[in-house]
Amino acid sequence: MGVLLSDEVAADSEPRTAEIHHAHRDVSGGWLRPTVFGMMDGLVSNFALIIGFAGGHAGRTTIVLAGLAGLVAGACSMATGEYISVQSQNESTRAELAVERHELEHNAEAELMELAQSFEARGVDADLAHQVAVQLSRDPEQALLIHAQEELGVDPNQLPSPRLASGSSLLSFSFGAFLPVLPYLLGANTVLVSGILSVIGLFVAGALTSRFTVRGWMYSGSRQLLLGAFAAAITYGAGVIFHVSVS
Repeated sequence: MGVLLSDEVAADSEPRTAEIHHAHRDVSGGWLRPTVFGMMDGLVSNFALIIGFAGGHAGRTTIVLAGLAGLVAGACSMATGEYISVQSQNESTRAELAVERHELEHNAEAELMELAQSFEARGVDADLAHQVAVQLSRDPEQALLIHAQEELGVDPNQLPSPRLASGSSLLSFSFGAFLPVLPYLLGANTVLVSGILSVIGLFVAGALTSRFTVRGWMYSGSRQLLLGAFAAAITYGAGVIFHVSVS
């Protein structure tokens, strides 16, 4: 009997490995987010631009020129804006990390108490929170990582790449903006074919955004289709009102 109990205790004392039964979406903002939203932005803006010129009875050559100009200008703007945005965010984060590192080196006790209090605020007992804070603070780099996550909400080792975000935006915007122009480049003389292709692209781009949300692909696709069509309708109306006819 004693042997059986000893075996049972030994078995219970062995570390158990928890099985992971779920996976999380990509919410870190790497390449997938700027790719999807870059394509959507390019498609909506250039489709609206082209249909605005069509509403003003512009000729095919003018519409193609406007579409290609909108593609190049928009892609460069998106790439530049995405790069500056991500780079500025990273620089701001690194500046805050430098402040935190300085505090850990010159005001370690206060930082230790601050970390313990953050654990207490999450429901950990005071004594245990202090013990955990002490253990985590033994390694300076580990301490910096924990403080960055607790106070700044970032992981210093997983900052987004500005070049990757910029390149993704450039390529995806160009692809999205090219769709409405393609029928005209192939010889179309009416906006109908461009509109059909753009409608399909709007729905697909919207459906892809469900990758980042809890919404279904049908809802996301339909929502993007309606919003894109609304933007196109406004620019078409502007084209009709101003009615600048060129060939």
